[in-house]
Amino acid sequence: MTLKRALLAATILAAPLVAPLAASAQPVTGLYIGAGAGVNWVQSPSKFDLSGETQNLSSGNFGLPGNVTINNVGKANFHTGWGGVASIGWGFGNGFRAEIEGNYRTNEVDSIRGFNLAPIGRTGGWQSTYGVMVNAFYDFDFANFGLGQSIFQPYVGVGVGYAWTDWRNVRGQSNAPGRGGAVLYADDTDAQFAYQGILGVATPLTWLGVTGVTLTAEYRFMGTLQPEMFTTLRSPTNNQIGAAGTIKADNYNHSVMLGLRYALFQPPPPPPPVAVAAPAVAPAPARTYLVFFDWDRADLTSRAREIIAEAASNAGRVQATRIEVAGHADRSGTPAYNQRLSQRRADAVAAELVARGISRNEISVSAYGESRPLVPTADGVREPQNRRVEIVLR
Repeated sequence: MTLKRALLAATILAAPLVAPLAASAQPVTGLYIGAGAGVNWVQSPSKFDLSGETQNLSSGNFGLPGNVTINNVGKANFHTGWGGVASIGWGFGNGFRAEIEGNYRTNEVDSIRGFNLAPIGRTGGWQSTYGVMVNAFYDFDFANFGLGQSIFQPYVGVGVGYAWTDWRNVRGQSNAPGRGGAVLYADDTDAQFAYQGILGVATPLTWLGVTGVTLTAEYRFMGTLQPEMFTTLRSPTNNQIGAAGTIKADNYNHSVMLGLRYALFQPPPPPPPVAVAAPAVAPAPARTYLVFFDWDRADLTSRAREIIAEAASNAGRVQATRIEVAGHADRSGTPAYNQRLSQRRADAVAAELVARGISRNEISVSAYGESRPLVPTADGVREPQNRRVEIVLR
C-alpha cells in the first residue's frame, strides 16, 4: 500500500473524530458583533435621598400647614421592564475578549413612599438608563478542565462606562391627611459613572449550518453612582411649585437577556471527508495510522484512543520491528510554538501505545511542527487534517 493510499484510508477512519469537534465551542478569534435583549428589574426598593433641605418657594405653601415639613428619605419600587445591548468587540483566540457596548433599560414606577408624605398614591412615570460601556470577558473551555469538548461555553465579564439616568414624568400624590394632596414630581436626566458584571453561556449554531453565529444567554448586573434629579413639590390644583430639591437615587439593575454573537470573517468549516473505498492491494510491510487533534490541543479523545489501540493490536499481528510516531501541527501559530505542540502530541500518542502493551524501546518519537502539512495552507490557517500524529508500523 502506498503512503498516499494509507493516509487516505486513515483519514476516513478518523472522520468521526473531526466532525463532532466542528460544532464544539471554540475561542472567539478576531472581530465580532453582538446584540441581546430581555427583562430588566430595578433593585427595589430604590432609596431616594433629598440633598439638603428643600426650599419653600411659595408663600401659601399650597395648602400645607405651616408646621408640616418634608424629610429627606424616600423609596420607590418599579415594575418589571426590559433592556437591550449591542456591542462590537475583538476575540484574542485564547479565551479573552474585549468589546464596546451600548445599552438601554427602562422600567415604570410602581410606588413611592417616604418624604413624610405617606401614604403616596396615584404614582407614575418611567426610569430609563442608557450608556456606553467597555467590557472584558473570559470564555471558559471545558476541555482545559479535563471535561472534554462541549457545545456550551460559559463566560464571565466585567465592564465600566458612563450611563445616563432619565426620569420621565415621575410623580406621586400624597394621600396623607393635612398634606393637601401635594404632588411630588421629577422630570430630569443625569449622567454618572457606571459598572457591571456579567455571567453567561454561549453555544454555536453550526448544527444549523451557520458559520460564526453563537447563541448567548446571560445575567447582567449594572449599577451607577447616584444620579441627582431635580424634584419639586407642587399644588394639585394649580401645579404651583411649593418646594424643590435634588434627589440622589440608587440605581441598580438586574437583567436576563438572550442574544446572538457573530464572528466576522470566519472561514467556512472544511467539508467532511468523502468515503472512498481503497482498492485491494497486496499487503505492504508498513502500515500507517493517523490520530487527529483539536486546535491547540494535545490531549487524546476516545476516538483517538481507539485508533491507537488498533495500531497497538496490529503491531503484534504483523510483528513490527519498529514503530515510528511523528507529531505535526497546522500553521495557525508560530513555528516555534507549533514545534513544541507537535512534540507534546507525539509524546501523548507514544505514552498511550506503552499503556497498550508496546515496549517504549520499540517506539521512535519525532516532531515536525508545521513543516510537513498533510494539506498545504497559507500561514495562520487552521487546518484540522494537519493537526495529527502519524503512527507507522515497519
